[in-house]
Amino acid sequence: MSTSLLYRAFGVRGYHFSGMLYEPGRVVIRIVHGPRTLCCSQCGSHDVIRRGQWPRVFRTVPIGSRRVVLALPVQRVECRRCGAVAQVKLGFANERRTYTRAFERYAVELSKRMTIQDVAEHLGVSWDVIKDIQKRYLTRRFGKPKLRRLAIMAVDEISIGHGHKYLTVVLNLETGAVVFVGDGKGVSALKPFWTLVKRARARIRAVAMDMSPAYISAVQANLPKAVIVFDHFHVIKLYNEKLSDLRRDLQREATDLLEKKVLKGTRWLLLKNPENLDDQHNERQRLEEALRVNKPLATAYYLKEDLRRFWEQPDKATAAAFLQDWIARAEVSGVRMLKDFAKTLAAHRSGLLAYYAFPISTGPLEGTNTKIKVLQRQAYGFRDVAFFKLKILGLHETKYALVG
Repeated sequence: MSTSLLYRAFGVRGYHFSGMLYEPGRVVIRIVHGPRTLCCSQCGSHDVIRRGQWPRVFRTVPIGSRRVVLALPVQRVECRRCGAVAQVKLGFANERRTYTRAFERYAVELSKRMTIQDVAEHLGVSWDVIKDIQKRYLTRRFGKPKLRRLAIMAVDEISIGHGHKYLTVVLNLETGAVVFVGDGKGVSALKPFWTLVKRARARIRAVAMDMSPAYISAVQANLPKAVIVFDHFHVIKLYNEKLSDLRRDLQREATDLLEKKVLKGTRWLLLKNPENLDDQHNERQRLEEALRVNKPLATAYYLKEDLRRFWEQPDKATAAAFLQDWIARAEVSGVRMLKDFAKTLAAHRSGLLAYYAFPISTGPLEGTNTKIKVLQRQAYGFRDVAFFKLKILGLHETKYALVG
């Protein structure tokens, strides 16, 4: 085997081929040190004295279905320049690993398309070896996200299991990359992120988020110049929750049996967009009947559909007038739920209107959260939370994202 093939096929340079052995299920390639590889691991001097060898075997990339290992008597040397006595450094492998860097790169490439278990079985190594390779790769690539150019971001939490376990995720809305994953939710989860932002001297201009008081106070305290944009999906989601509660209360309080029957089972019809109602199953007819028999429910439903138009206005001034008109109509509706929601919108008016300066939302982050759940489901959960966070930080590399 030529020296050139050793380098091009297995990433081994500076070593000489000394023989090959075929064993059941694997090929053993014997190599020895070349003159350039015999140098002091401390100062790099080639003026050394040989002080014995230690036989080692390293897994490398397979040839077809056959596993391949490199057998090398690793030389121990004494340096005449600095006096150090140690094994020489290996150019093709980490001295603490039992596999070559070429094998590591091959495992990473396979991991982009296969699960950890699949890669481990294909290469004939343990699950932990492949997981360790992935973790170190992800740490190198995403362990320290670059925040210097972070300008527009979104923040939200995601549930990662039973027992109210959460992670707080920050997304760069311009690149689509996750730049921070914090433990838990609320103010405490973001504390490490603010430290990283200050250290990077990032100039964040806008933040998309829900109307959580904890997030609002945290952003205002740490990013006083950033514009807060309340996500319209969360606003409508909050309204839908209130609308569902209203329907349930009205059904329970109804004295007319016909009205009770009509209101029963209409929750999802109320939450659906009108264009998505299924006429084949008489959904539109059932909804119209429910709205006809209960005026407060009808008022709340039509105001919900009207509120969706707030984010479709031509400019900020028109949107401000629209919002004020909506709040006024809700306040005089006579429906307590609408009055309370009008107060909520009035208190968050500036963050709602900020959408017309920065038309952003947490929508991309919701998509990322879905990928996180798929990632977790494919892996049947993660015991190593640090590894899980690294996988999340690499989610924007789509192929790598959806493996367990």
